[in-house]
Amino acid sequence: MNKHVEELAEKFFGEKYEQLDAQKKKVVHHLAERRHISRNIAQDFSERVTFGQRIADRVAAFGGSWVFIGIFAVILGAWVILNSFILITYRAPFDPYPYILLNLFLSMLAAIQAPIILMSQNRQAYKDRLNAEHDYEVNLKAELEIMALHEKIDMLRERQWNELIAIQKEQLRLLSRLIEDLKKNK
Repeated sequence: MNKHVEELAEKFFGEKYEQLDAQKKKVVHHLAERRHISRNIAQDFSERVTFGQRIADRVAAFGGSWVFIGIFAVILGAWVILNSFILITYRAPFDPYPYILLNLFLSMLAAIQAPIILMSQNRQAYKDRLNAEHDYEVNLKAELEIMALHEKIDMLRERQWNELIAIQKEQLRLLSRLIEDLKKNK
């Protein structure tokens, strides 16, 4: 194990490296190696999507659109108008009121569409969890980087103060010597 990684774990988390969870270990490694941690989760996620998952996403996207609602309303209206026309013309509609066949088709559509939409939503929830975990890692690394920068600035400021004090001491020493020389020369 890299000693620098262990030092960073103790410094920033107050724990031994082995006691850190996987996310914190990952962040400490990226911090130690000075590598960026951000990545495109959507792209990574979309590269691992199966054919069935893509279909589920498309069905869910279409089933939740105004286009679907419009087409659905047109089909329902056409069904009722066609049935009414056949009832008026032939006195024997193919699906008499209360439209039991239409209800059967609608039930079958709902029975098929609901699990597909749930699959898509579950996948989206998983993707959202990955995004949240990734955001946590990025934010944690940014916070640690800021803490490290604060330490560096504090160290630089401390060194500057020490240098200023040393310069002032030297100036006071030279000033005292100058005053003594002036007193001697009077």
